[in-house]
Amino acid sequence: MQTPFLHLCKSFTSSSPLPCRNNNLCFGIHSSPRPNDSNGRKIFAQQSYKPNEGPGNKGKVTLKGNKENTWSVDNEMAENEKRKRKPKGRKRGKRLGGGGRKGRVLVSGTMLIETETLLQTEEPVIKPIWRTFASSVSGIWKGVGAVFSPITAEMEPLEMGKKNESLYDCYTLSRIEALPSGESSSETEIQRKINWVTLNPHGEFFQNDEVVVEQTGLPKFESFNLKASDVMEEDSMGDEPGLVYFEDGSYSRGPVTIPVGEISESNYYLTPTFKFEQCLVKGCHKRLRVVHTIEFANGGADIQIMRVGVYEEQWVSPSNYEDQSNNDAPLELKPFSQRKRIQPSELTGSWKVFEVSATPIYGEEDLDQSSETTPYVYFCTEALKRRDLPETSVSFGDEEMIDMQDVSVMWLPGGVTAYVDVKKDGVLCVGIGWYSDEGINLVMERDYGLDGNLIEVRSKSEVKRRWTEEPK
Repeated sequence: MQTPFLHLCKSFTSSSPLPCRNNNLCFGIHSSPRPNDSNGRKIFAQQSYKPNEGPGNKGKVTLKGNKENTWSVDNEMAENEKRKRKPKGRKRGKRLGGGGRKGRVLVSGTMLIETETLLQTEEPVIKPIWRTFASSVSGIWKGVGAVFSPITAEMEPLEMGKKNESLYDCYTLSRIEALPSGESSSETEIQRKINWVTLNPHGEFFQNDEVVVEQTGLPKFESFNLKASDVMEEDSMGDEPGLVYFEDGSYSRGPVTIPVGEISESNYYLTPTFKFEQCLVKGCHKRLRVVHTIEFANGGADIQIMRVGVYEEQWVSPSNYEDQSNNDAPLELKPFSQRKRIQPSELTGSWKVFEVSATPIYGEEDLDQSSETTPYVYFCTEALKRRDLPETSVSFGDEEMIDMQDVSVMWLPGGVTAYVDVKKDGVLCVGIGWYSDEGINLVMERDYGLDGNLIEVRSKSEVKRRWTEEPK
């Protein structure tokens, strides 16, 4: 059975076909309909959990498809009559929200950013050392996690509990260590194992400016034995082509090339699916990981956002002192369901932006395919930029109709923003942001061109200008 799609149509013209050269990040192959004659690239969002079923989800989203007999003359006449009665001037789109007063913003269009003043022109910087990066991410990390609907940005259940209840939050315990890879002891590989437990059958607590779910008190992290819990993920990470890393431990991991262009009749059913994992670090001991799972169908013409996972973690101890990971220090992080969502107004105004970018260098195609690593050139720049409110937004309980092609940013709890957007020049951008009350916003973005190749990865530190008048 095919999963129905919700259209967020973005114009994106594809070019010549390119193979996927980073297969280690492909989740799998999925069935897809035959390609149509459309040349445009579209973004879809898939919702694995229906928002009008179960606790904590009251929204309703109309998906593509109709169970009625579309060949019936009666249905056609009824549809024509319905169109005649439709009021003029009403905006076409999808209705999000389930009634009630307007609450906090969930999704919106992109925010307009303008450069006010260039403080420092682009200058080259030294590429971070792999050993330094591996040392920065290694250790025992405690954390919290949640998944969110790519359509409505509402929390989705992680799994079903023993009483058949939906559980929305999770605690995680990660053991990350750098070990020698293969026979050569000079090269290291980062190995990661994540254990987890799920909790919270109530859903999100803050849906408006007041609590809508009574805080009955969720179990503490220390009440679980996470060492003996289920394994959520176990993988390894080397100095691979699609990994761009920085010495503080932040990184962006994804494919170097997304397959785009025409597909042959023999493999039309193949649908490459990639995981885009991006990590931001705050103060060396806290970090945010956001994982986008995105499917590229029809030769890259249709982009389907399948899942958005968010994890915040704090460093506890070195990996060789694992016995101390259950120790005295309690987890300082609240589950995402107990946090308020960041709002667009918090990111408006003037910002001082320090940016470090990494640009891949591509050689000849035959040499590129055999290469195990992709060289990157790092640059830095500094500027004053201004960010304005988006034109389109949807809130909790918002009954307004919205054209889904205008939606790209998810406003999540804990100061987190996540977005997948196709810009006017056709560049596909996968990005995340992490805002704190101190007026600092950390950003990681990953850009792909019309040919499907990675263009640039940007790491930004933005500091909000607090004064109301221009300095003299």
